[in-house]
Amino acid sequence: MYVDAATTVNCVFSVKIRGIIKEENIRCALIKLQDKYPLLRVKISEDRKRCPYFISDNSIQEIPVRVIDRYTDTDWETISKQEWAIPFALDTEPLMRVIILRSNEVSDLILVCPHCICDGSTFVALMRETLELIDCPTKDIGNSFAFNSVADYIPKHLSFGMREIFKFKFFSKLAILYFLLRKKYPKPQAGDSYFFNSKIDQEFTSKITAKCKLEKTSVHAALCIDYLRAFNSIKGNNAKGEVICPVDIRHLIPEIKEDTMFAFAPIVRLAVAKETNRDFWEEARIFKDDLGHKIDAIKIFNLLQLGEYFHKSIPNFVDILISKDSSHDITLSNMGRLNIPHQFSTFEVETVYSPTVAFPWKNPNTLVVSWFRGEMDFSFISNDAFLNKADAKAITKTALEVLSAETKSLG
Repeated sequence: MYVDAATTVNCVFSVKIRGIIKEENIRCALIKLQDKYPLLRVKISEDRKRCPYFISDNSIQEIPVRVIDRYTDTDWETISKQEWAIPFALDTEPLMRVIILRSNEVSDLILVCPHCICDGSTFVALMRETLELIDCPTKDIGNSFAFNSVADYIPKHLSFGMREIFKFKFFSKLAILYFLLRKKYPKPQAGDSYFFNSKIDQEFTSKITAKCKLEKTSVHAALCIDYLRAFNSIKGNNAKGEVICPVDIRHLIPEIKEDTMFAFAPIVRLAVAKETNRDFWEEARIFKDDLGHKIDAIKIFNLLQLGEYFHKSIPNFVDILISKDSSHDITLSNMGRLNIPHQFSTFEVETVYSPTVAFPWKNPNTLVVSWFRGEMDFSFISNDAFLNKADAKAITKTALEVLSAETKSLG
């Protein structure tokens, strides 16, 4: 998620607010956030082998705020795309910045963080606490656990013996050998990263939820099958029939709290036959079961410890992601129902837009889904050198049409 000092992998999260928000309250809120979270008081440096590490710096600058006039309901999209490309000064600036698009009655609050310090759950916590503090500057938001290494997350009773450590070292050496011998791939042609946002209303969202419950599957499984079928419909033989699902590590390690800043998400890959006689909901049930089995099979503590031996290989692994063809159609990140209130004492959160991030990978196709006030929100992100925007919109249109047809029986 860091890539390197010259590459930006910025996450951008926007909400639309109806009511007046005071700039001084925003600045006070960000001071409290920075006091709470150690990762908002760090610099990033690299060693001679390109491996990054955090350096605590309690004298670091305050989180910057930029206030811009708001003219239309789509200004946030323009700013979001601009913010993807603006790097953080890793040796002087905090790893967060805020933009306010302000008009007389409506404002957009936009948070920007590099992906290497936050996942989706972290971003939701940052947004919720920022809103709470803007509304009530005296609110106590508590403290956040500061960790120094993955060892802080591994239970004391779980110790790795010489056999496991030998395996970790062996596989790390094997990875180094693989990267030395692997075929070199040219970097893809640079293109223009883009995203588009879409929503489905409360009635349609409720139908999808009810139908999934009736069919004994999950909304996530249904969305994965839906988009894989849409890719197959639009891309034909060029569709892969595979989806990547990031797993929120908090489901695997309850000690990592909702407001713990963390950026590690194990992934599960699932393939679906492009030609099948199964109906939509049978596919969704199978997908749900397969996903559950794969998540249950993740040995998270082994994975965390193993990762400690792979630091030297990460730059090479990143090079592969940037240059090598992938076997999947899309990464689908489902954030679920967002733990963000919509009504505050001094303003109302009218809507929330699913976060966006422009990955530099050769396959940057990403769909981020979230729920707020009973509506499902989609952010589809890609790059036109890999997937042209017209095809991306056609895929989303097809996916929504399939969902509509599959829930039609509910009236």
